Amino acid sequence: MSGTFDAIVIGAGSVGTPLSYELSAAGLKTLVIEALASPGQGQNKAAIGGVRATHSDPAKILICKQSLGILSAWEKRFGYDIGWKPGGYCFPVYTEKIEATLKGILPTQKSYGLDIDWVGPDDIARIVPGVNPDGLRGGTYSPGDGQVSPLRAVNAHEREARKLGAVFRYKEPVTSIRVARGKVVGVDTTAGRYDAALVVIAAGASARRVASFAGVDAPVTPDSHEAGITAPVEHFFAPLVVDLRPGPEGRTVNFYFGQNKEGQIIFCYTPKDLFIGEDRESLSEFLPIISRRLVGLIPRLRHVLVRRVWRGSYPMTPDGIPIADRAPGVDGLYLGVGMCGQGFMLGAGMAKNLASFITTGKPVIAEDVWKLLRADRNFGASKKEALK
Repeated sequence: MSGTFDAIVIGAGSVGTPLSYELSAAGLKTLVIEALASPGQGQNKAAIGGVRATHSDPAKILICKQSLGILSAWEKRFGYDIGWKPGGYCFPVYTEKIEATLKGILPTQKSYGLDIDWVGPDDIARIVPGVNPDGLRGGTYSPGDGQVSPLRAVNAHEREARKLGAVFRYKEPVTSIRVARGKVVGVDTTAGRYDAALVVIAAGASARRVASFAGVDAPVTPDSHEAGITAPVEHFFAPLVVDLRPGPEGRTVNFYFGQNKEGQIIFCYTPKDLFIGEDRESLSEFLPIISRRLVGLIPRLRHVLVRRVWRGSYPMTPDGIPIADRAPGVDGLYLGVGMCGQGFMLGAGMAKNLASFITTGKPVIAEDVWKLLRADRNFGASKKEALK
């Protein structure tokens, strides 16, 4: 196969697929190339579906606010459901240290327009019925956050992009990104040769390898995480819940869970030790650890049946902040990579900003905040230094 396009997007996942919609909506003839068999089969498929703007980083706050606006209004705008469930995010707190941390970032969160507040233990018990009251100090609650089905959302973006003329090529691993005289001119795959003066890498965990085809280093390292889901039960809590306490086993940093629109409890934890790579084999330790964490926080979950578990990858940058920028040294090549396990919640908003940045030279969010995502930043620097 061959063809000439205005833009080529490498990756049909949480960022690449909504980006194909945004670029097509801007009038660009867009091709999406994906090594897997259909959209969202990489990290998107492994996401648990939470979408929150409750971050401490300004860029993530603003971009996720845009994602929330897009995803929460999807059914009204396009006429079909993508699994949106309102209910917010809740961070119950049991230690003085975590209370100080969360209260400390509230001014930053509120300064960027985030609807979030500290609430007392009685409010947490109301928001999360059955939460363990022993030592509960209160917590933060952001009612505007929610949950969405990752696969429904990515397929919905593909559907609408196709309506606008976007072309998708699946089962076509990229073999080269052609560069001539410092400018990108096209992409080759195992099945085709495609020309374009604009190429965007949105390849998730494979970002570093794909960027190397153009002689660009994208400092993204995949870190494997595990998640699971139960059989459906009657709805009894609305928010996605995050417990920041280290686990008693010493193996976890925090854990988080929610009840989706179908009534299933979906859950994940952050392991203390990194699991570098894209291995998707489940670990025997995951279910015993997460079960103790869940039942310890909400005892009524002790009899819920777990249906399945799985693993996915967090594409991590050295500083935990995404890269969304022109690729250094190659005109026409852009990066939308390193979402650090938050690609699904960032995806729709990130795509909107990247498309605007590519087509007009400016993002939708404030430019000084967008600079936090620069590709040439000092990844060991503070956020203030990164803005210089």
